[in-house]
Amino acid sequence: MSILSKEEAQTLLKKVLSYSKADECEIGLTGREGGNIRYALNAVSTAGDISTLTLSVSSTFGKKTGTATINEFDDAALERVVRRAEELAQLAPESKEYMPLLGPQTFAESIEYNANTAAMTPESRAELVAKSLDVTKQANLIAAGFLENANGFSALMNSKGLFAYNKASNVIFSITTRNQAGTGSGYAARGFTDVKNLDTYSATKVAAMKANSSANAKAIEPGKYTVILEPVAATYMMESMFRFDARMAEEGRSFLSKKGGGTRLGEKLVDDKVTIYSDPFNTDLPGSTWDRDGLPLEKTYWIQNGVVKNLSYSRYWAEKKGVKPVPGPSNIIMEGGDSSLEEMIKNTERGILVSRLWYIRMVDPQSLLLTGLTRDGTYYIENGKIKFPVKNFRFNESPVIMLNNVEALGKPERSISVESYRSYMIPPMKLRDFTFSSLSDAV
Repeated sequence: MSILSKEEAQTLLKKVLSYSKADECEIGLTGREGGNIRYALNAVSTAGDISTLTLSVSSTFGKKTGTATINEFDDAALERVVRRAEELAQLAPESKEYMPLLGPQTFAESIEYNANTAAMTPESRAELVAKSLDVTKQANLIAAGFLENANGFSALMNSKGLFAYNKASNVIFSITTRNQAGTGSGYAARGFTDVKNLDTYSATKVAAMKANSSANAKAIEPGKYTVILEPVAATYMMESMFRFDARMAEEGRSFLSKKGGGTRLGEKLVDDKVTIYSDPFNTDLPGSTWDRDGLPLEKTYWIQNGVVKNLSYSRYWAEKKGVKPVPGPSNIIMEGGDSSLEEMIKNTERGILVSRLWYIRMVDPQSLLLTGLTRDGTYYIENGKIKFPVKNFRFNESPVIMLNNVEALGKPERSISVESYRSYMIPPMKLRDFTFSSLSDAV
């Protein structure tokens, strides 16, 4: 029962809505099926299947709203959750930022669902993990990894006539490999809508190569270096800048705030090579076609040729400022260039190749200054060749400053952030003057 068709979801939501006595009522319905395998020390440690179906009711009287959720679906339970939401609404204070519900909207059909991924089983997950473990066992390495697939839907209906439905599926895989001595470490991560694109064997080969080649790292002086960030490292570095929120900018709480007031909308923020957009119909990284308020989503440029083109406006903030609401991104794609990773290395006189970053923390939200560490393979480049692995660094750098120092970009790849388990399309990038502040003895 966890995955309902559009018609089944609509029928259920209409029934729930019929119980409402509130001035306004909004009902959300989500279902999810999937499973996962986690492994460590070259053996599976946990595996499981997930099946959930949840209903959320928000009832409003005047400007007072109460919300209740339930995972029971007999008629008595459905009426009970509506009554509970109404009771909570009567107890709630008035919202200063209340917005009336939206009326009917038109939504394009999402392309997030894939039948191959939805059909995954415990056996097919085990086969994918077995291929990964074959690599590490043959290479005499120790592996820890995680594979998860999910198939789900979301539906939204309100008393003003709005109904939205979206179905989605995805699979993610991550693998860390280490040598027996614990002196070398490698990592790879993959995420796809269609599981047929997932090759756990080749991904693990990459991680194994990094584990072997990163052993016996040498210490070199920290400082400013030309840096080549592989897509995973670039994704970790840039994830914090993907909230293009107008309110935060106008209230002076963002890297998009202008000194003295206002925002940097329309200003050149980064290098001309940088274009960042969202598009629910991108075939490599499809997204939802509507947001949580029920606003339709469409292709939106956030930064184009280095210039800030759009900021996201919630319905409340848009009305306050007298502008049209602009929903935030459901996915993020950064355009790339035609340089391969090999060409970037070949054209580097002296620099550092970074496979991955981790333990990233915000230092200053207004400049987006971050600090964190390299890991899982960091290498010194000299005269166009990788010379040797280097000890990991702590960095202090802002992605905004970083994107003003772009020398070359490669083809975008779908990369996963294990911090948020979100996927992004980000290219490898070669950058000038990246700041490494100290060394780290961690592998």
